[in-house]
Amino acid sequence: MMPNEKTIDPMTEKTPTENVAIPADGLPVLSAGAGINFFSDVRVLDLTTSVAGPYAGMLLSDFGAEVIKVERPGGDDIRAWGPPFLDGEALWFLAINRNKKSVVLDLTDTSQREVLRELVKTVDVVLTNQPLSVQKKLGLDHASLTALNERLIFTSITGFGLTGPRAGLTCYDLIAEGYSGIMDITGALGGEPQKIGAPAADMLAGQDAAMATMAALYDRKNTGKGRLIDVSLVESMTRFLSCRISSYLGSGDVPKRSGGTDSVIAIYQPFDTADLPMTLGLGNDGIWKRFWQAVGQPDYAARSGFETNASRRVNREAIVADIQNVIKTRSRDEWLKIFADARVPAGPIYSVDEVASDTDLIERELFFLLEDDGRLVPQIGLGIHIDGQAARPRSAPPRLGQHNAEILP
Repeated sequence: MMPNEKTIDPMTEKTPTENVAIPADGLPVLSAGAGINFFSDVRVLDLTTSVAGPYAGMLLSDFGAEVIKVERPGGDDIRAWGPPFLDGEALWFLAINRNKKSVVLDLTDTSQREVLRELVKTVDVVLTNQPLSVQKKLGLDHASLTALNERLIFTSITGFGLTGPRAGLTCYDLIAEGYSGIMDITGALGGEPQKIGAPAADMLAGQDAAMATMAALYDRKNTGKGRLIDVSLVESMTRFLSCRISSYLGSGDVPKRSGGTDSVIAIYQPFDTADLPMTLGLGNDGIWKRFWQAVGQPDYAARSGFETNASRRVNREAIVADIQNVIKTRSRDEWLKIFADARVPAGPIYSVDEVASDTDLIERELFFLLEDDGRLVPQIGLGIHIDGQAARPRSAPPRLGQHNAEILP
């Protein structure tokens, strides 16, 4: 090693001498528990990789299903999507794989495919994100697996769906966001198209897949029938734009990038305060009046031409300028207290570190550390409370092949 040369830890991309505080260290530590057991009699075979499919599997597991995660030798791609890592596991992987059991099978090997086929006979749901051509090549398509288990709910997540001219194309979240229209209307006025700052198409498609699977499980109790569920990243992401697309279809007006200031609600956007930016949503006439009362200018609300949301939209530019002049006179926290007291919808524009340290969200167990055999795993909770209780994880995300001996012959 050359003098003064530093070694880099490939797990963190930091030098060994850098002692960087980890934000998760301040979160409450939870132990695994019973969790929600609505689907305790449901067994899921999760053949998916990356984000959308594993997220769907985790949602089913959060509601009580036993989820067996089948991974290729070397593991799900997302295990390596880092840094950052925790004990060699990418934190992206740890975010969407709790409550699962991991087994390793090489599905290109005929004998190991037979092991999988035997597992199919024991489960209620199969999740897959393989293209249809790969499903058929490996004999893991809907027809092949329902021949083994006619009550099977077969949930497929692909980029473009199982039918149509694009069915064979490969797809990632970025590609789906581009197709959907969301990138074209996201970003500053006059700026370039922007991807959403999270894997939105993946997460939405995963949620859709879990929701449809739950509905199919409910239906099967009455009919005894399995179902073929076909979810596409592009369609899930596009449906996210329903209100914008509907407005276009009914008017012909094409939405444009505006920095988020072109809502159908006249005043519904960020504003600069004396220090930090904030958001403000004056969604009805009552809130409009309460806002101007709260800022000490009640007469402004009664001005001619400002009586309705439609008329305020016509005069939006002037109104926004007047509100901005008012809002810049106080700090964000001062305004948030004033507006909370006046029942005016307003809020901060958090950075990721700020939202992760929000005491209300932590108190509701949205962020926590999960104890797992000597390590503490950062987790983002389900965010759904049942009978006053947050969902408690039953187990941490699995190590690769951790449950081979338990599940495989």
